[in-house]
Amino acid sequence: MGQFAFILFTLGIGALLRRTRTLPSGTHRVLNAVVVNLSLPAFTLLHLHRLPFDSQALFPIAMAWILFLSGAGFIFLLGRARDWSPQTMGALILTGGLANTSFVGFPMLEALFGPEALSVGVLTDQPGSFLVLSTLGVGVASLAASTELSLSQTLRQTLRRVLSFPAFHAMVAALALSRYDYPEAISITLERFSVTLVPLALLSVGLQLEINGARLKFHTPRIVAGLLFKLVLGPALIALLYLRAFGAQGTEISISIIQAAMPPMIMGAVLANDYDLEPELANLMVGIGIPISFLTVPAWYWLLQRLN
Repeated sequence: MGQFAFILFTLGIGALLRRTRTLPSGTHRVLNAVVVNLSLPAFTLLHLHRLPFDSQALFPIAMAWILFLSGAGFIFLLGRARDWSPQTMGALILTGGLANTSFVGFPMLEALFGPEALSVGVLTDQPGSFLVLSTLGVGVASLAASTELSLSQTLRQTLRRVLSFPAFHAMVAALALSRYDYPEAISITLERFSVTLVPLALLSVGLQLEINGARLKFHTPRIVAGLLFKLVLGPALIALLYLRAFGAQGTEISISIIQAAMPPMIMGAVLANDYDLEPELANLMVGIGIPISFLTVPAWYWLLQRLN
């Protein structure tokens, strides 16, 4: 429970700093830049470097890709029917289609399955959620933000942004160096920078989190749609595919489904903010989704225990 308290406490500190205007205006943009350009690449270089890849890893890794693509389809179809802007759909796809498989996911997995579950958790996170964020996530953000460009211009800009995303470079480097051990000095440096990822990302979201009654009411239909997919429909789809369509069984399958049920990824909101995609909506998805998930994730665990 200490990890959960830390998440809520840090979000609250950010919101308090915003309310008291203790920090200069625009501080969240500086934090976003540090997270995107330093903390996230260091985290990727450190954790993706020596992950084991075999046939058993397929289901945990595939979960994040299936979740994001199905979430994008769900939000896009609903958004077209509701006449939502590309920016709104982009914000919801980045937060409703990406699961918080590490900052919230790891503590949850350890509490529900024990520490041995973390090896599977890392597979759902690094080559799963974070790789989706660095490729498809950046692509969606770029497309949603480039509404005034032609299709060819948009595609070129999207490809350029994906290839220039620092975490993408880190991913390529980590995979290329996977057969080699990092020198101790490099490992220590990466560890020091990677531990800044969670607190800085949470502070950034908290600094922009303002639950105003009127604004919350305005965003409620979109938040309900995004969280309905993220916390209910998305994990239900993964469960149906894995348990029924593929007939897969085992602890790693249950862990994959539980990871799909995690709340919106904080970095998804940071990316939405970075591309100016409805920042208020993206931050509310995270700020509201995380506390609710403390109820819905155990409910999914209970259901899986009954199904198995």
